[in-house]
Amino acid sequence: MKLILAVTVLFIIVAAASFLSGTLFPQTSNTVTLTTTRTTSAKPPPETTTRTVTSTQQATQTITQTTTQTNLLTTTTTATRTSTQTVAKQTLPLSKMNVEVAFPNLASRRPVYLTHADDSTNRIFLVLQAGQILVFPNHPNTSSTEVFLDIRDRVNSAGNEEGLLGLVFDTKFKENGFFYVYYTASPPARSVVSRFTVSSNNSNAAEKTSELVLLEVAQPFSNHNGGNILFGPDGYLYIGLGDGGGAGDPFGHGQNKNTLLGSILRIDVRNVSRDVRYKIPVDNPFAGSKEARPEIWAYGLRNPWRFSFDTETGLFYAADVGQNSYEEVDIIIRGGNYGWNIMEGAHCYPPSATDCKKEGLIPPIVEYTHNLGCSITGGYVYRGSKLSSLYGAYVYGDFCSGRIWALRYDGKGVTEHMEIVDSNLQISSFGVDQQGELYILSFDNKIYRLVP
Repeated sequence: MKLILAVTVLFIIVAAASFLSGTLFPQTSNTVTLTTTRTTSAKPPPETTTRTVTSTQQATQTITQTTTQTNLLTTTTTATRTSTQTVAKQTLPLSKMNVEVAFPNLASRRPVYLTHADDSTNRIFLVLQAGQILVFPNHPNTSSTEVFLDIRDRVNSAGNEEGLLGLVFDTKFKENGFFYVYYTASPPARSVVSRFTVSSNNSNAAEKTSELVLLEVAQPFSNHNGGNILFGPDGYLYIGLGDGGGAGDPFGHGQNKNTLLGSILRIDVRNVSRDVRYKIPVDNPFAGSKEARPEIWAYGLRNPWRFSFDTETGLFYAADVGQNSYEEVDIIIRGGNYGWNIMEGAHCYPPSATDCKKEGLIPPIVEYTHNLGCSITGGYVYRGSKLSSLYGAYVYGDFCSGRIWALRYDGKGVTEHMEIVDSNLQISSFGVDQQGELYILSFDNKIYRLVP
């Protein structure tokens, strides 16, 4: 009897330890490296502290997996468990797809973002790099758009990576009419995050004079501006900033927590005013620290051009544009250091470095070489209803090659990964509508969608 009891206790201890190490605190992370050459053309946010801020690239390809030691904490245990369950429910494998023009009668110059207001109006909002936001009904026969906001007079879009780059609607947009934009301005060269208000008389127009600047960040170069802004499932605003540009991060911003550059920020923009532009969530990793900016949620990023949360699992995916060799997909966690400019992808940087200190650095879940493209464009975990084989898969692409991939991630590693489209598109961004259907923006000035 004592022997049976001892064995039972031992089994429970081992099972518990296995659960903790495999679900809560995974110790290894598999980076999938794609190297084949191209062959064809919320819960309410917790209490916050006030900070006053004044305005001033497969199944058909060779895949190499390398294991790197890391303490890759998931955002929450709930997200990890849900992610595992979601993948387990998948019955259809990923499959090849095609693209078609979603709105044949529309063409808009240099579209960089597409979204919706989550207000049951089934409208689409399209951001143009020059400084305009267009709005139109979500119908394939739509032939005209309206100008929702035009701030070309304050947006600097002279550089290839400058302009009006981000848009997100307030989680209570139907009640307060607030929305937020990210743009670059000059002089002086800077990134700006502002809040605007929709017109009280016309829901298809914003009040241009309602701008409230929440954050300004000086930019030393015209490139690597980031530009993504979105609200997380926690109700906070997340902001992506590149390393400030210049080849190889010459100022070391990626590893410098005393600058906002090379980071994803997390701030509270509820109940702001001209005196208090935003607040710092008390559970931010560096809140109260004298050694780091409290706005930082994650750092060590080169240019996180597009990122998104999985609306079912809460996992936070980011595509970080590489330097000369690797493009990468990361899972963003609280306080995570993603290695730039010590690493590019899962490799030491610069390439001449034969060894580097990777301890504490989080490698990507997927990377690909510049044989497959040259500038990654992050997308979304598909949660729509029209593409059954894609459900639960994260979709991303490459601006240079037009390739589009899909992957499934279970909270520990990539379980399925495939190139689903080989196109000639210049993919500037992905977008989703209120039904969760996915769109692709291209610099041929068209909006596309995936079809089986």
